[in-house]
Amino acid sequence: MEPQRERAGRHLKKGRKRRRGPNTLVGAAEAMRARWELEESQPEAKKARLSTILFAENCEVTHEQLCELLKYAVLGNSNVSKPSWCQLFHQNQLNNVVVFVLQGMSQLHFYRFYMEFGFLRKAFTHKFRLPPPSSNFLADIIGLQKKETTGDLSKMVKGSLPSTSSKVSISLRNDPIIQKYGSKKVGLTRCLLTKEEMKTFHFPLQGFPDCENFVPTKCHGSITDNSPLFGLDCEMCLTSKGRELTRISLVAEGGCCVMDELVKPDNKVLDYLTSFSGITKKILNPVTTKLKDVQRQLKALLPPDAVLVGHSLGLDLRALKMIHPYVIDTSLLYVREQGRRFKLKFLAKAILGKDIQCPDRLGHDATEDARTTLELARYFLKYGPRKIAELNLEALASHQELLAAGQGPRNTAEVVQQSNTSVLECLDLMGQRLLFLTREAETSELSSSRNCQTIKCLTNKEVLEQARVEIPLFTFSIVQFSFEPFSYKLTEEMNKRMRSKWTEMSTVYAGPFSKNCNLRAVKRLFKSFGPVQSMSLVLETHQVQRPVTELTLDSSTLVKELEQDSENRGTIYLSGVNQTFKEHLLQQSNIFLGLEAVILPKDLKSGKQKNYCFLKFKTFGSAQRALNILKGKDWKLKGRHALTPRHLHAWLRGIPPESRRTPGVRVIPPPSEQQALQVLKVDHPKIAAWRWGRKIGKLYHSLSPGTLCLILLPGTKSTHGSFSGLGLMGIKDEEESTTPKICS
Repeated sequence: MEPQRERAGRHLKKGRKRRRGPNTLVGAAEAMRARWELEESQPEAKKARLSTILFAENCEVTHEQLCELLKYAVLGNSNVSKPSWCQLFHQNQLNNVVVFVLQGMSQLHFYRFYMEFGFLRKAFTHKFRLPPPSSNFLADIIGLQKKETTGDLSKMVKGSLPSTSSKVSISLRNDPIIQKYGSKKVGLTRCLLTKEEMKTFHFPLQGFPDCENFVPTKCHGSITDNSPLFGLDCEMCLTSKGRELTRISLVAEGGCCVMDELVKPDNKVLDYLTSFSGITKKILNPVTTKLKDVQRQLKALLPPDAVLVGHSLGLDLRALKMIHPYVIDTSLLYVREQGRRFKLKFLAKAILGKDIQCPDRLGHDATEDARTTLELARYFLKYGPRKIAELNLEALASHQELLAAGQGPRNTAEVVQQSNTSVLECLDLMGQRLLFLTREAETSELSSSRNCQTIKCLTNKEVLEQARVEIPLFTFSIVQFSFEPFSYKLTEEMNKRMRSKWTEMSTVYAGPFSKNCNLRAVKRLFKSFGPVQSMSLVLETHQVQRPVTELTLDSSTLVKELEQDSENRGTIYLSGVNQTFKEHLLQQSNIFLGLEAVILPKDLKSGKQKNYCFLKFKTFGSAQRALNILKGKDWKLKGRHALTPRHLHAWLRGIPPESRRTPGVRVIPPPSEQQALQVLKVDHPKIAAWRWGRKIGKLYHSLSPGTLCLILLPGTKSTHGSFSGLGLMGIKDEEESTTPKICS
């Protein structure tokens, strides 16, 4: 029988789903992470799905990051790190992985023939930019690297010491975690520190003499196993009065950072402790936020039943000079022998397979540390004490000390987590082979790989026919279609045409105005809808309309199609937001059902938040309801359904000023492009885009449910220049598998 613990009001309420904490963003540079997967205890059948948004800078995903995802899709969380730029939930429910490569095509091709790629733009929710390809694109995304030795992976790890993936004979009964928690899974309330434990480990407590000026968080709600978790981490410096707070990061259970503030100490700084905190005098000089400001903000953010999670959390609360009754300390949750504690860096690697506090970085990342403690707590709740004990962390810690000293061989998990491990090696570990379908004219290192079944065909049509037959027989397939790249001259002219097209679509025609109208007032009016690049006044006409040219005829149709793009569905654009918009939205989040992401772009030069943002909702209906509210009298914002997918923003920002035309100027399509397209006849790229978009669509529909599918247009590179690629990604029947969620 377990002894009675001091937890007044912490009774489990059955039949209630776990409530998540607020899920907001802190800017474009650190985009909001999507919500974690549904609880393992829920009875519904789980299906693999991808996160709501991607977290890549400027939505560009490198070839190495693509490789991260593919390796994780093969092996899952137990052996490799999670991809840094997206989240794949329930990886073990994936049935297959299929990668289609459209060699010779780029992002420019996709948007030049956007209307023709009907299936691709509607079926795949996630789109991202790819950097221009190297000499061997496939080798990069698979992770093939020249090694001095090539044998089996099993030979590389022969003689490994005990690790998280090797079975060792250990006495679970004597493990300190089993002794404290038992062997069965435990609920959240069982992991909370009791008042006696908080007293023993010097947590700040109400009524204690050294906590007289400490501020309580006012969180005295009833705690249940469904209460929301918040990861907390603080960085400190050394002042004339001791250690004082310099940075605080708070991460909600969805993984997003809801608070990340630099703090100016009240007393003279003696040592910034930069090697640990990453804080320097230059960083703190412009900061005006004080301790009382973050105390007030933290009290406003935390719900009454919030549970704070941290590593040596007592030190963080003392730096904040705050008292909070409900805490989980991961340095005490993962109990170690003889009262010692595992370091956060070690637990992150051993449990989660992720590297934090890297030596090549200046100091620790408080947000990363806070998020890691949250993931460790969730891992403990999900898998239970027995799973932790089976990892034999004590032996692994001793083994790691040997490795740090340059002694001993690597274990299996460490080999797989090496950055130069290829997807082929991951498949080899699972006893599987990779299918590679391509044309005979194409050469790749992949073709000669031992663990790859290569089938070469004469034409793209034959590749397609073979794909229908062979893909069901393999868990991982790469299907490469090859297209003749356009000439440099034609590509440049297509690029200019696209720039003109986007500029025309971004141009507003208004009037008529009188000769003595106030231009400043007009510009101020238009700026309330969003940034204005330029404005011209045309006085020679009384007719206000968009010029009718071949270029502009389908602009209205294209605008409607962009609005229905799978990536834009459920996303709204708002203008007129201020610096307090995030906090205001958080306080009123209960009226915005289905809110999944908030994107607050920042100015690239000043770093200041721009006066517009994007809100992403679960459904189009939720977005429409929110738009009506936000445009109402209480919020008084201007907005509409979004038109431009996120990965396009960087491209549109790069349009040179000279290509932006003045209103009223007629733009005629480059004649050489028209002539070149006529010469191509059967291989007309517009027809090819329509034809192959449909063919790939039919092949996609034949794939089994739960297939992770990527469409990659690698981009083009030549002596004349290079063009970025484009990636599209989705899981077959993903929309059906995603159950509705409410963001409260």
